[in-house]
Amino acid sequence: MCASYGLDPRFSDPEELLADNEDLFDQLSAWSLANDGATLLPTGKNLRNLNPILVSQSGERTLEHAWWGYLIDGAPANFPSINTRAERLRERRETLPNRALVPATRWFEMRKPQRTWYEFNSARDLFGMAAVTRPGRTADGTRYTCYSLVMRPASQELSEVHNRVPLLIPGSFADDWLTSDLSAAELTQEAIAQSESALRRVTARSIDKRPQPRSTGNDAQGLKLF
Repeated sequence: MCASYGLDPRFSDPEELLADNEDLFDQLSAWSLANDGATLLPTGKNLRNLNPILVSQSGERTLEHAWWGYLIDGAPANFPSINTRAERLRERRETLPNRALVPATRWFEMRKPQRTWYEFNSARDLFGMAAVTRPGRTADGTRYTCYSLVMRPASQELSEVHNRVPLLIPGSFADDWLTSDLSAAELTQEAIAQSESALRRVTARSIDKRPQPRSTGNDAQGLKLF
């Protein structure tokens, strides 16, 4: 289960997840600078943050701010919705619904039973974490795009720390993930195969504690908090 990740303002994009688009790079840089490297947690009752995701609109990658986790009948879902197992998607015959890439430079997991926090990263390289999305609304009727990170079994090297990792989409497969009309089973299977190259770049290191999230009371520089 991935319940926290981060986006370093000094990120680089060697995989061209931002499609070598200067405007996209500037938008994501501005957001990450406003967030100041704080840890991103699921959106909900206590932390009302919106996080950047990459989606496809008219064949172009665009940046959108979205709610991490699902909203059902005006409230955060009462079932686990921040993560979706890749194995479950592979059981579906129909085409996957709306999809996104979640830009990040690191994610965090606690190793058990030691209860030691680990940071997973590839220096400051940008990851594209696969996500599935759906529309949602809050009790006041405000509508949001909601997303759930797709998780896969960890590689042998990383499984010593945690048995699940985000499904990382390399830049060469980004458009396929966002727009392909393959069945859910076929697309997910190919995404898992493509993610192997991205996972090989990831290392895990123990840290004293997980970095803190940003306070919900700070709305500086356009950071999507409400």
